[in-house]
Amino acid sequence: MPTKSRLQQNEIRQLIAAYQKSPDDETLQNKLIGHYENLVGALSRKFAGNREVREDLFQVGMIGLFSAMKKYDPSYGRSFESYAVPTIIGEVKRYIRDKTWSVHVPRCIKELSPKIRRASEELTGSLQRSPNINEIAQAIGESTEKVLETMEMVRSYNALSVDSQINEDSGCGSLTLLDTFGTRDQGYEKVHKKMILETAFKLLSKREKEILLFTYFENLSQKEAGDRLGISQMHASRIQRRALQKLRDVLPADDGWSSSGI
Repeated sequence: MPTKSRLQQNEIRQLIAAYQKSPDDETLQNKLIGHYENLVGALSRKFAGNREVREDLFQVGMIGLFSAMKKYDPSYGRSFESYAVPTIIGEVKRYIRDKTWSVHVPRCIKELSPKIRRASEELTGSLQRSPNINEIAQAIGESTEKVLETMEMVRSYNALSVDSQINEDSGCGSLTLLDTFGTRDQGYEKVHKKMILETAFKLLSKREKEILLFTYFENLSQKEAGDRLGISQMHASRIQRRALQKLRDVLPADDGWSSSGI
């Protein structure tokens, strides 16, 4: 664990210079982390909307801290903190932009979204009303089509769970998003197959239709069907095979007929 300590500016510069020469030195890393972890934590918490991402953003902030330590040049006369803070914030913002959208969208859309939000807030204040799309587009120098596309995609920032409650169903519990999803009505499938079969059955002779009726709809054996028609079981079997082959020749191969025994 890094040791927490308070360092003077000259000590910080010496440690960073040593770190730049030996970036794998864990002792140097721990001293710098112990000094700046509160700063990284404070900056990352500003952008953490919930606890689930807080630890992730802290780790991303640490990446920004190490990046700043590698690139810091004291010869420019700036303190390390003044250089590190925007670097850490930039790393956190990039992570939020690239990793926290529920649906993947182009980077240009992610970059344009905050511009649209800021322009909308500023225009609302100056116009004393909600701005229209044309006013926002003009303010940020983008086309109305691009603004509309971005505003539509921003809705994908957080996906809704199918269990999300969307309405109170009085007396019958809550209504969730899943409750509004349509399902395939099996009745349509049955009607569809019935219409196909009616057309296909027109190709069969009267005796072929009778054999299929007895064996498939009345569940008679081939012998029982033959007895009804006054023919042998072997003859009934041949008629049944001939009828089924006629149906196979005309019924769609990918429509589930094989599972029905046809």
